Amino acid sequence: MMYAELTEEQSSGSLRERKKLATRRRLRRVALTLFAERGYSNVTAEEIAEAAEVSTRTFFNYFPSKEAVLLSADPERLQAVRDIITGAAAGLPPVEVLHQALTAWAQEVTEEVAELGDPADWLSRFKTARDDLHLRAAQAARMEAIERTIAGALAERLGTDPDLDPYPALLAVLASGVFRTSLAAWARSGGSVSLEHLVGLAFQALKDGLPETTSLRHALGGGTDRKDHH
Repeated sequence: MMYAELTEEQSSGSLRERKKLATRRRLRRVALTLFAERGYSNVTAEEIAEAAEVSTRTFFNYFPSKEAVLLSADPERLQAVRDIITGAAAGLPPVEVLHQALTAWAQEVTEEVAELGDPADWLSRFKTARDDLHLRAAQAARMEAIERTIAGALAERLGTDPDLDPYPALLAVLASGVFRTSLAAWARSGGSVSLEHLVGLAFQALKDGLPETTSLRHALGGGTDRKDHH
């Protein structure tokens, strides 16, 4: 009897989670479509909620702002990145720790896009939304928050004071830059090059000292093979 009750309770909880996930995906689909059609600055959270056939209150239960609907902007994910940084194996170099954290982030974002449908289609809408100047301004502030969180986690891991030691902040800026440029390159490729691969190439370039010959430059078919510059 107890087994049946537990099973029923677990089933009910699972159903609730599936419904929540479906609502979250629907809001994201609708938002990206509206952003692509009208431009990010011309769409409100209320309009997203209406198009998704939910209340504005429901929208804000899932996302703190319309910017958060976009990939990589969820506050929960930033906390997960922090947890990976502080919980990584002792003695692991900071750059390796950041590589692990951002690889996990890249995997989650990739899964989200795959769940939305055709990756090329949704990444095209995502790219269009990110081209909006108002969104870029909002995301600049978001990047500062990300960098502060990463710097704080690194400082905690290293046992240092981030107000006196600029090293954690420098690494945090590099990490956020890696993810931002990788995300943008991934969108431009329409998903033909994996986000995880781009993040990996970027970190390898950092480890190598950012040489001109880095493989990252050729990831999307760009770069140059010229040996001399004038």
